[in-house]
Amino acid sequence: MKGEKGLNKTINPTGKDALLVTDIQIDFLPGGALPVTNGDKIIPVINNYIKRFESAKAYVIASRDWHPLNHISFKKQGGPWPPHCVQETTGAQFSPQLKLPDQPIVISKATDPKHEAYSAFDNTNLHNTLQQLGVERLFVTGLATDYCVVNTVLGARELGYDTIVLSDATLGINVQPGDVDRAFEAMQKKGASLLTEADFTHSEDNLPLTTAEPDILAQKPTMMDAAKKKAKMRSKGAGNRIKTERG
Repeated sequence: MKGEKGLNKTINPTGKDALLVTDIQIDFLPGGALPVTNGDKIIPVINNYIKRFESAKAYVIASRDWHPLNHISFKKQGGPWPPHCVQETTGAQFSPQLKLPDQPIVISKATDPKHEAYSAFDNTNLHNTLQQLGVERLFVTGLATDYCVVNTVLGARELGYDTIVLSDATLGINVQPGDVDRAFEAMQKKGASLLTEADFTHSEDNLPLTTAEPDILAQKPTMMDAAKKKAKMRSKGAGNRIKTERG
């Protein structure tokens, strides 16, 4: 949010930045096997960010759950979740509404049937990819705030990345009341910052506004109300293309 330590009042993406789009997959959207309520509502906002980052020649990375059919997280294997995002199924595909670059960097996680992995850094090549690209600052969006987003952000901070959560472009599940608030608190405690589109320098092309609520499942007055007000003021944004693992 504005005024976070180490951030200017307004910022611009650069060639040393990356936008991480976390798990915008069909199974996590309304009608999917494990839907996040209103998860589709943040897709236009993420698309704004993709466009902003692409225009700035920054990098766009998309993570995805890519489970084998017998993954440990599934109920038949004793896990908490119904089968979802199974490799090569429709539910594992990125949303058709998501406007990724033609050749995005794709990071597949949770591919080991015996290992749960919420973080996009867990047993993936994400860290090596960021190092090879010279990325210093990571902006994180996507689903779900209280699972894959928070774990990815904490992983990024442990690895030393300047990490920014785009709070108008993430939503949570809130299985236990307060999970989303606790996730935001944990991310900030580890040094991550919270921003919305209102914190970015407005583009000169005067693009029309889009609106979407920040994490509507749990809005903490001291933190999320401010994000909500800024989210309603945002302008359109952008993203970049690069290729390692094809989705």
